Amino acid sequence: MRNTFGNVFTLTTFGESHGEAVGGVVDGMPAGIDIDMAFIQAELNRRRPGQSAITTSRKEPDQVELLSGVFEGKSTGCPIGFIVRNTNQHSQDYENMRCLFRPSHADYTYYNKYGVRDHRGGGRSSARITISRCVAGALAKLALRQLGVTITAYTSQVGTIALERDYHLYDLSLTESNAVRCPDPEKAAEMEKLIAKVKGEGDTIGGIITCVIQGCPKSLGEPEFDKLHAVLGHAMLSINAVKGFEYGEGFAGVSARGSEQNDVFVSDNHRIGLASNRSGGIQGGISNGEDIYFRVAFKPVATLLMEQPTVDKEGNATTLTARGRHDPCVLPRAVPIVEAMAAMTILDFYLVNKSVQM
Repeated sequence: MRNTFGNVFTLTTFGESHGEAVGGVVDGMPAGIDIDMAFIQAELNRRRPGQSAITTSRKEPDQVELLSGVFEGKSTGCPIGFIVRNTNQHSQDYENMRCLFRPSHADYTYYNKYGVRDHRGGGRSSARITISRCVAGALAKLALRQLGVTITAYTSQVGTIALERDYHLYDLSLTESNAVRCPDPEKAAEMEKLIAKVKGEGDTIGGIITCVIQGCPKSLGEPEFDKLHAVLGHAMLSINAVKGFEYGEGFAGVSARGSEQNDVFVSDNHRIGLASNRSGGIQGGISNGEDIYFRVAFKPVATLLMEQPTVDKEGNATTLTARGRHDPCVLPRAVPIVEAMAAMTILDFYLVNKSVQM
């Protein structure tokens, strides 16, 4: 069971939704980076449950404790161990599904693979495990600050309510101004209303998160299997509930001709640039210095607060009505997770490049 992401900058995670704690070990963090604990905690707070009326009502402080790898406020270059303790589990809410398989969850596949599963909130398959990604992503962001790299994700679609695809049309600084994390206040209000309606019906809804990476150095990525966009896709598709990934023009570009789609090279005083960026900052699997932008599709949350048909471990037909505290839409809390995985990917590739060039 692989629990590690990355090559030079790596994250190994541990824990279950209803265990004592979730946590991880970050290795490969460059030495001498200022460790801003307030920033790390703020990143965790963006993912934290109970933020608004359109998220789960579960209340967790999600207070991170760094156990190693930091001395006098700076990273030492040694592994950084951390934990976030679970303090508000309602394990009894899941007792009625101990022997049942929840539709579209990992219950059935985990049970078939391992012969055992933790029915309390999904155990290891729970989205609560993404806490570790947010901590590691915050550390990666602190390192990327020194390179001038910024990463901004936002909710660009909920159900059929969607923003225009061009992120230049929006003031991304408005993303954190509303509960949906959408930079268009009017669309955000529509999205929030839709999520509240769906929640009231005991149902769930999905959507899309757009992410923009600015200031990315040139030459990140490998020419064959570890293309930059391939690893970004791997990172995003490893997030719970993600069903799709596209970068640049993505699927929308298939209806255009090559003459309409190509990014033409231009020169300004012999400085080479591009007249457009339909490639999304990556060509041949390697970053070209332009903005990297991509979209991540999230399915509706699988846990519904309504009766659904299912089967038990013996294959007997039955019904399940889930209890507990669940998100009607995962997108608002997934925005910082998308940013975290992007940050880890970019920093890891930067460190790989640095080691190759030494």
